[in-house]
Amino acid sequence: MADQGQEEGLGLPRQRCQLTELLVTDLDGTLLTSDGEVHEQDRRAIAALLERGVVVSVCTGRMYSGTRHIAQSLSLSGPIGCLDGSHIVDAATDEHLARHPLSDFARDVLLSALERHAPVSFLFAGDEIIHDDRGEPFLPYVRQWSARARRLPRLTDKQTWHSIQGVAAVVSVGDQAQIERTAKELSAESGLSSITFPVGREGFRGTWGMVARAAGVSKATAVEWLARYHGVSLEDVVAVGDWLNDVPMLRAVGRSYAMAQAPESVKSAAKHVLDADAWSGGGIAEAAERAGLL
Repeated sequence: MADQGQEEGLGLPRQRCQLTELLVTDLDGTLLTSDGEVHEQDRRAIAALLERGVVVSVCTGRMYSGTRHIAQSLSLSGPIGCLDGSHIVDAATDEHLARHPLSDFARDVLLSALERHAPVSFLFAGDEIIHDDRGEPFLPYVRQWSARARRLPRLTDKQTWHSIQGVAAVVSVGDQAQIERTAKELSAESGLSSITFPVGREGFRGTWGMVARAAGVSKATAVEWLARYHGVSLEDVVAVGDWLNDVPMLRAVGRSYAMAQAPESVKSAAKHVLDADAWSGGGIAEAAERAGLL
């Protein structure tokens, strides 16, 4: 195998000649049940794809620690995208292939906004979620990203904030006005991008969430990295997703599929809309069949 090397910018491997097919799937709301288990028909479909030599990978908002066991249960090897593209890891070796942490300046801007508007916040650093006492009631929600959590006395204490290394993302929760005011202060000029959304999880109705990460990094950059690594053109990549963070990925690839329950903005970003939904499962199987991979 030729040496891949690294391109400048996002650490992309140099393009290899195309040898295979690539399917990239989101996890929550796409591949997984509400209990975090793989839909059985999709497990069978992935096994059949691997048997045919199709490369199957993952691109998720979860941290690697919340993704690794799923990848292993599906016998996936090679790179997977975590934290919406902020972290790419080899699922077979646990090797960290690319990281995109927040800059010091971005963290300063973020800290100022969090102090001003006081949403409950969580730092995603290394491979754990860091929070303070205010975060305890929301742990059942944020643990969908990772089960590894560590509590500190006060997250937004300046000394504490700057002592934490490798912060890849910040998740904040609060009421809608609080979250929107916080997000309004974050911009690409400050090295940040963010999305806001109503939390749909049972027990947290009425809560809004925000995910902030490094500007210029998304599931689109992750799937581009994966495509280059495997020597597949983006036009030939099959991607399946269901939520707002999937939009960049669905727009970037040539064969994109949105789950049936996806919001309209997500469906409009995809080339195709599936009949399968998150409750019945089968989205990966349907997408693979419609794309001619099975």
